[in-house]
Parts: sequence; C-alpha cells; structure tokens
Amino acid sequence: MQANAPVKVAVLDDFQNVALGMADWGRLAPAAAVTVFTDNVTGDALIERLAPFEVVMVIRERTRFPREVIEKLPRLKLLITAGMRNLAIDMDACKARGIIVCGTDTGSSPTAELAFGMLLALSRNMLAEDHSLRAGNWQTQRIGFGVKGLTLGVVGLGRLGAAMAGYAKAFGMDVIAWSQNLTAERAASIGVRRVEKAELFSTADFISLHLILSARTQGVVGAAEIAAMKPSAFLINTSRAGLLDEKALIAALTAKRIAGAALDVFETEPLPADAAIIRAPNTLLTPHLGYATADSFTFYFPHAVEDIEAWLAGKPVRVLTA
Repeated sequence: MQANAPVKVAVLDDFQNVALGMADWGRLAPAAAVTVFTDNVTGDALIERLAPFEVVMVIRERTRFPREVIEKLPRLKLLITAGMRNLAIDMDACKARGIIVCGTDTGSSPTAELAFGMLLALSRNMLAEDHSLRAGNWQTQRIGFGVKGLTLGVVGLGRLGAAMAGYAKAFGMDVIAWSQNLTAERAASIGVRRVEKAELFSTADFISLHLILSARTQGVVGAAEIAAMKPSAFLINTSRAGLLDEKALIAALTAKRIAGAALDVFETEPLPADAAIIRAPNTLLTPHLGYATADSFTFYFPHAVEDIEAWLAGKPVRVLTA
C-alpha cells in the first residue's frame, strides 16, 4: 500500500442497498475509502473482488469466509461481521493470519417476530390465498384455523425461543419446549413446560427451531423427528439450515406426511432457482431475512464505522478473535 493511501473497505452483500444511508461512512475519510457491493459472488470471483481490500464487512452469513478464502486474501487485516457471532467465518484461520474480527450489536430480536408471523401465515393459508385472489378467485375451498388452544413446540429456549414462546402465549397457545440443556426450572420461569424431544415432536401442532448451530445440534431434526410429527403439524425454521435434514423434510412434504413448513434458512444460500425445496408443496419460503430489519441495520452499519475507526486508531473494539 502506498504511503498515505486510504485503507480500502468493502461492504459485502448489501442486497437492500441501504448501507451508505444508514451510517456516516464519511467519518472515515480520508483515512479509508468505502466500496459497497449489492450482489453476492463466491469462489474465485469473491477472491478476485476482495483482493485489493484491507477491511471487509459482511452482513451476517451472506458470504462465507472459510480458510481457503481467508488464505487467498493477503491484504485483509480487519473483518467485521454484523452481529457478535458468525459461523460462516473461520476464526482459527483469521487468528493464524493475524486478521482481527470484530462484531456489532444487533438491537431487537426480529427473527422471533418473523417466526411467529410465519406461524400465523401457515394457519390461515395466507400465501396461497394471496396468489389465488390475484388470479381472480374470491373464495377457495381451503379453510384456515385459529391457533388459540393449539400447542407450539419450541426447540431451543434461549433469547429468541423465549420470545417466540411469549408471542404464542399471548395468542392463547400452549407452549412446550425442549433442548439438550433445558431444565424444567428454566422452562417454568417463563411459563413454558419442558418435555422430552419425542413428546414435543409427536404432540406439537407447530414446531419452531431456535437453536445455535454446533456440532451437537447439527441435524438435530432428522428423518425420525419429522416422521414423529402429526400429519396436521407444521415445521418452522428461522435459525440455521444445518439443524434440519432438508431432504427428509422435502420427502415428508411431498408425501403429505406433515401439513407444511416455513423456512427462512437453506442449505445453499442464495437459494438456487432449481432448489428442490422450491417445488415442495405447502411451504412458505423467505430469503434469510429474519435479521434484516431497519432497526437491526441501524446497529450494524454505524457500529461497523466505529469498529473501523477504532482499528485505525490501534484500539479495536468488539473483538471476536481475542
């Protein structure tokens, strides 16, 4: 880098094209120059794109940074992720290269709101009814149902799972929960009943996943769990695709062994146009937008500017690679 040349900063995957308007990036001038990319590229195209940049900001897990990518970006010195956890970044590879990884605050918990919105949409066939109405049909033979008195099974009762449980209780639903570490006392403290995994999957009318993906939770909902669900039950996943056996879910949906599913996360993202889940019946699919709200972004981008300023001053903040 030439003496006094500005540090080059890349902001990736700004699909909504809002990054520049949600923070005062001009504060970084003349020390840094910011380039925003509104599309997603992978593989060699990603490495070629990022080759000139010393600083990269990623919006959640829209772009993956495995070791093989990190090792091919010799100029990279600072990697910023929206949020304080990002499983798409190989932290060990960053440490080995001396790359500092910093995060941002996240604000509210919009993902739980999306999950409960999906629950209501499934119960009233909202997506199908919208499409039917636009096609000129005022009434259809479908009939929805209310959720009061039905059972929600929450898999993972952390911050987001507890929020989901609260929304369900406000609608008069019975809420049960399970995870490997969940205690009856923790469940009772928020008015939820802890059950064993088998009971949750066999009795719940809706099942919503709210676990952190780890080696222990990978594939926690597989073919056996899906097979145990009631034919009238629905599955909702706004957490991580790796929690769920997507092929088993597609098979169950195709065979009409369960009533439907709503997904915000997928094995391959962006979702390919020919993905099998798109052809599965009775599905509500959204493009990993659980966190993508204006209030979340008003934390992400200003904090990214703060992270860059602190790093330029030699005093990085919100460091994740300590």
